[in-house]
Parts: sequence; C-alpha cells; structure tokens
Amino acid sequence: MTGLDGAAAGGHDEGGAARSSLLLPAPACGAPGLDAGDVVRTATTYLGMRLDHPFVAGASPLGYRLDTVKRLEDAGCAAVVLHSLFEEQITYEEEGRVAGLDALDPGFEDVFSYFPSAGEYPLRPGEYAEHIRRLKESVRIPIIASLNGRTKESWLKFAKTLEEAGADALELNMYQVVTDLDVPGTHVESQLLGVVQELKRLVRIPIAVKLSPWFTAFGHVARRLDEAGADALVLFNRFYQPDIDIRTREPLPQAELSTSAELLLRLRWTAILHGRVRASIAVTGGIATPADGIKALLAGADAVQVVSAILRHGPAYMATLRAALEDWLAWSGAESLDEVKGAASLSKTSRPGAFERAHYIRTLHSWTR
Repeated sequence: MTGLDGAAAGGHDEGGAARSSLLLPAPACGAPGLDAGDVVRTATTYLGMRLDHPFVAGASPLGYRLDTVKRLEDAGCAAVVLHSLFEEQITYEEEGRVAGLDALDPGFEDVFSYFPSAGEYPLRPGEYAEHIRRLKESVRIPIIASLNGRTKESWLKFAKTLEEAGADALELNMYQVVTDLDVPGTHVESQLLGVVQELKRLVRIPIAVKLSPWFTAFGHVARRLDEAGADALVLFNRFYQPDIDIRTREPLPQAELSTSAELLLRLRWTAILHGRVRASIAVTGGIATPADGIKALLAGADAVQVVSAILRHGPAYMATLRAALEDWLAWSGAESLDEVKGAASLSKTSRPGAFERAHYIRTLHSWTR
C-alpha cells in the first residue's frame, strides 16, 4: 500500500516504532562502533534553527491541510516546508495581471489558458497566510513558507505578510525556463541576486533559495547568493518537463516522483560547496531511501528535504529515516551528526577542480563487462 496512508518500507507502520532498513555488518574487531545503549545525537542547524534531526518535509501537497501537517509532526518531521504560493496568484489577486498581462484583455486569452484558474490553486494568497497562522497555533515544529516566482516585482512584498503570519522562514523558488534567445545568462543571475537582496530588505526571517543546477558557473552563483545574505541554498529544484502525447500532438504535463537516480548531481555540488559558503545547505530530490539521506549528510548537507518517499510510504517514513541515521551513526562509532557531516566533501581537498577531473577520468575507466 502506498500514498499518504501507506506503511513505509523498512519495518514500521503508522503507529509503531520504526527501525532502520539499512543492512549494516557488525563492526570488525577494533573497528568503530558504539556500545548498545549509547545515545547518538542527530541534531543539526538549518536556517539558524536548531532541529532535532536533519529530515524536513519539503514543499508538497502534504502542506495543504492542517491535519496532514499535524501528521507530519506526529511522525517526527523536524520542520515542514509548505507548498508554494505563486507569483501569478499574487499579481492576479492584487493587480488583475498574470505574467505581466492584463487578465481582462481578450487579446491575451491564449496566454491565460496556459495557467490554472484561481480556483484550481489549493489556497488563495490571503488563505495561505491564514493557513500559516493556524499551523503556528497548532504545531510546534518550524513552518517554512514558500514563494515561487520569476521576477523582481511588487509581488515580493507578500513575503512580509507571510512573516507577519508567523512563518519561521521563507523558501524562495525562482523557477523559469528562459525561452528568449536574446537573454544572456548574466541577466538571469543578476535577476536572481536582485530578488534575494529585495527579500532580505523586506523581511527579517531567514531566507532559503531553491536553485536550479543549470548555471554556467554554479559555484560562483552560490557564492554571490551567499554574499547577498541567503541563509540557505536548497539543491536542487526539479524541472518538470512535459512529455508529448502523440495522439493529440499536445504537451502532456505529468509530475513524477523522484528516485535515487537523481541524487548524484545534488551530492556533487553539496560536497563542492560544503565549508566554502556561510549559508546552510539542504538537499532535495533523490532521497528515496535511508542510505540516500546519509549520503547527503556525508556530502555536507545541513538538512535533507523529503517529499517523494513520504508520498510513497506515508508520513511515518520520517521515523524510518531518523532511526536509520541513528543506527548508522552508532555503527560508525560517531556520537553525533556533527562528527560526520561533510566527511565526504571536498572541503579538505587542496585542488577541488583537479579532484573532480580525476574522478571523471576514473569513472570513464570504471566500465567492465
């Protein structure tokens, strides 16, 4: 059984204790490993907030309702990122405009048909803010609001409303596919930087920036955002690319849950950035198993956002992830997460570029029949 009510793989059900599904050998003689009964510490700091463990529910439909957020808290989520409030919702509500166009202008009817109607969104902007107020009255874990847009315009002022509603932090998701062939990459980067600077001016709560990996020099973009005051970098946004229906000849948008196959790119850049930026780092996408979460932490992540695994197995999968981390820390002889975080990063490598090049060559030579 899968979905919100399904039991997670790994030996638990919604109401029972969860234990790890990691297959760990017994430590060899003289190898590390804590004695039975020793307590390991899984606490981490993300966005300036001290969390009991690094596993956070990422932005998803699980944030739509109070009851599902409560279930996430009961299952042991360290924090919850709410589903996104879109720029188009805010500009339509406040200005009657979508994508910079007058929603009442019949000349743009085809453009507006691409977007969901106002009633298709789960919450209108005012309802979203009220949802945050209700959540803060009902749960104890941090609630992170999410804004999704693509321009540096007046809609950003709504961030102040979310802060006043009680959001503990804000995740900015700047999602756009640049189809204008005259727009250079430097313009896209400057626009993103300007949005972060404007948000830092508007609000005092911490700001996380959810990023795409497809910048020419991603490391430079990450450093500029860090210098602009971003409190966390979330690696990476997933590009939901539509398929084509060969019967209708029309695009076919369909969301697919992520798998472990998507994790490697996130591990690579987390390992490159760890120890080289002030901002926290969160990994999102590709966290399908307990081992995936541990790999992200070894690469240097401060937090691990989980969505697809919860949608597959139910909220209680969070307990499985934490239990697996505790088991692995004890097996490895570490008393706390801080001891191993970033152990597989490039922070201690004198020439990260040479390291990456060498591993590329080794990978090419690793194929055997």
